[in-house]
Amino acid sequence: MGRGSEGPAAVGRPPRAGRLKVFLGAAPGVGKTYRMLDEGRRRTARGTDVVVAFAECHGRPATEAMLAGLTVLPRAVRAHRGTEFAELDLDLVLERRPEVVLIDELAHTNAPGCRHSKRWQDIEELLGAGIDVVATLNIQHLESLTDVVEKITGVPQYETVPDEVVRRADQIELVDLPAEGLRRRMAHGNIYPPEKVDAALSHYFRLGNLSALRELALLWVAGRVDEALRKYRHEHDIGPVWETRERVVVALSGGPEGTTLIRRAARIVNRSSAGDLLAVHITRSDGLAGSSPAVLADQRRLTESLGGTHHAVVGDDVPAALLDFARAQNATQLVVGASRRGRLGRLLAPRGVGETVVELSGDIDVHTVGHEYAGQGRIWVAPGSGLPRTRRVAGPIAGLVLPVLLTLVLRGVSAPLSLNLTSEALLLLLTVLGVACIGGVVSALLASITTSLLLNYCFIPPIGQFTFAEANIVVAQAAFTTVAVTVAAIVDRSLRLGRRAARATAEAETLSSLAAGILRGDRAVPDLLERTRETFGMEHIELRARGDAPEPWQSTEERAAAGTARAAQAVGTGGEPGADHRTEVAIGDDSVLVLTGRRLPASEHRVLTAFAAHLTAAVERARLAEAAAEIEPVKAANRMRTALLAAVGHDLRTPLAGSWAAISSLRSREVDFSPEDREELLATAEESLAKLSRLVDNLLDMSRLQAGALTLHLEPVALTDVLPAALDTLPGSPPQAPGRVLAQGLDIAPDVLADPPLLERVIANLVSNAVRHSPAGHPVTIGASALADRVEVRITDRGPGLQLPDRERAFEPFQRLGDTDNTTGLGLGLALSRGLTEAMGGTLTPEETPGGGLTMVVALPAAPPTRLRGRASAR
Repeated sequence: MGRGSEGPAAVGRPPRAGRLKVFLGAAPGVGKTYRMLDEGRRRTARGTDVVVAFAECHGRPATEAMLAGLTVLPRAVRAHRGTEFAELDLDLVLERRPEVVLIDELAHTNAPGCRHSKRWQDIEELLGAGIDVVATLNIQHLESLTDVVEKITGVPQYETVPDEVVRRADQIELVDLPAEGLRRRMAHGNIYPPEKVDAALSHYFRLGNLSALRELALLWVAGRVDEALRKYRHEHDIGPVWETRERVVVALSGGPEGTTLIRRAARIVNRSSAGDLLAVHITRSDGLAGSSPAVLADQRRLTESLGGTHHAVVGDDVPAALLDFARAQNATQLVVGASRRGRLGRLLAPRGVGETVVELSGDIDVHTVGHEYAGQGRIWVAPGSGLPRTRRVAGPIAGLVLPVLLTLVLRGVSAPLSLNLTSEALLLLLTVLGVACIGGVVSALLASITTSLLLNYCFIPPIGQFTFAEANIVVAQAAFTTVAVTVAAIVDRSLRLGRRAARATAEAETLSSLAAGILRGDRAVPDLLERTRETFGMEHIELRARGDAPEPWQSTEERAAAGTARAAQAVGTGGEPGADHRTEVAIGDDSVLVLTGRRLPASEHRVLTAFAAHLTAAVERARLAEAAAEIEPVKAANRMRTALLAAVGHDLRTPLAGSWAAISSLRSREVDFSPEDREELLATAEESLAKLSRLVDNLLDMSRLQAGALTLHLEPVALTDVLPAALDTLPGSPPQAPGRVLAQGLDIAPDVLADPPLLERVIANLVSNAVRHSPAGHPVTIGASALADRVEVRITDRGPGLQLPDRERAFEPFQRLGDTDNTTGLGLGLALSRGLTEAMGGTLTPEETPGGGLTMVVALPAAPPTRLRGRASAR
């Protein structure tokens, strides 16, 4: 990228636009600034004039060492509200006019007083001045990804860069580092100061966050590479497919065989390490293809469920449109179905779509897949089948009567008006067109034969008899008939296309309004029923259950008012249909939709089927919601019962043994205890019996829960209130003694929505387990932080930790994982803690502590702000 010719000798010429290179990373600490400075050193070694306008080293020695040998420009100081900010000195860079300038943190927001509010705007001005720029950026600062990053990390992003700015970069280089490597770099203190390491590893730099951010960065860069490849192939007019990755296109005709083709194409994609599945349906521009919208909708859902995408392309030449789409997508393989044409169809047109695609495919591999519908032919719709009954009857009558009437009129006016044979033939041809408009092409064919015979008998000499002796007359008659039939067929086709377009427009508008109605709220079923009744102009519509059970979409009052074995949801006037026509459509396996009113034509049944499909989904959603609502209390009761039952053997043992030993010692006559010893034994017995009393209370609560008479007492709880009580319940020496347990951030963490006694038991169990396994001199750390709508409590030890396969086994009852100390319980502490946490709507998961050890993460719902305010005021 040398620009020696663009130096002072070029003064007076308009400078060329500078080139932008961006080092893109998934997260802070991957090495973007280091790579940027290394790029500057390499260009400097090649003789390029390079300056560092802004580099943020964050006190990292390895990064600061890369500044050696580079020209570093001073920064501009901007004062704002009594604080000074060091910013990029844009004017100094423009005055210095280097060939290449290094600028860190592309998304940075400038302090007030700078020329531009954003640093990327400074860079745009430098590029316009002909200066090349090397910059850095993290993936979370791209404007289009800020909402995704916030969902992943729980941290909103306020400094963003428009995607288009980065897309216009001449070069984008990804600085990649595995998530585990980045966490090790963080734990070793190579990114943040030691006092910030634990907080960073527990929040933004969690393994899941870093893996998701890395995937975002890889996919975004891969998309830019794919865009550059397509642009290059377009600019160089490269038609052949470049097999950079497997892209399998499956052609859907709209027939039932499409399901087989999609699954076969998905298997082809799955055999490759990475590939794309694209399903495409070619729609003729005239809209007369015999495809079923319902079948296509099912195939779209199947394609998306298999990880593919569905596309619709308009084209009259199906093979050409299919191959154009495949080449535009850089497809490597194309899957088509064996022809459904029967023997007659193959005789009339030997080459079908599949054969043509194979012949024209070039370097795209074509798979012709057999299916059960191959060779069975198509069902063709009669051309006039879409006409009303009256017009189908009136058409043939008009084809016989109108030519006769016109002939009688012409016989009377031909002489006065001096009409010749040409004028008479054209008038008769107009009659044929009129008949085609009335009754379709079949009626027009009958009219053309009638007019041809009348023209021969009444207007071609000798008049009054049929003349076929002369070849000229025979050719003229045949030509007239052919023209009449052809023109009538064209007119009929145009009329059918117009009717089809109008019907398709109406159907599209109807289905669009239906889709909007589905999003109206909780009572989707009644809204859909009313929409269906209005759309089809029916008097009454009823959704009947085939069984006895009441339907989930009915309220309690509606169920009570029904009072019959047949539960139903009805809309409209009238009850049983009586003499009116009834139309029934199945809704799932146990419901039926009954419409009462006018008779629906066949063309409207297709739209009604779509309505029924939406109703089926709405009914199923209502049933699932009711089932989930009914089972949730049962699940909570089961979790609570299981946890408390597990606690019986685990927690009754210690207080019983303690109280038994103390009381037995006091009753012994062999030992003469001093008053201090007697007081200590009594205190031990009292403490043990108090613990036993709490356990009995829990068991009583469990029995009430089992009987359905107990619910969780969830309320806003401050972690600072729970921790001391939890530590007091631990056996042995006080773990809250200085140096054994350290609390960090509990006072600033939001309150959690939990049951205080249950949360106390959870924390006590986890802290006890951490203290037991943590070596001397390494205190157990308890921290808390907010993440989106939840609060995470992290209990960290520096013990031996757990291997990945053993982390879930540790939560199994009676599982000790090699711990031979049987005096500490029955191995139910973690199982009990997870059960209680899940009963309160939270989760308990283990994580590896960076540097060795185990971290238990208790995630609980944060208390609502309104309740938090009330709690704060109560204090």
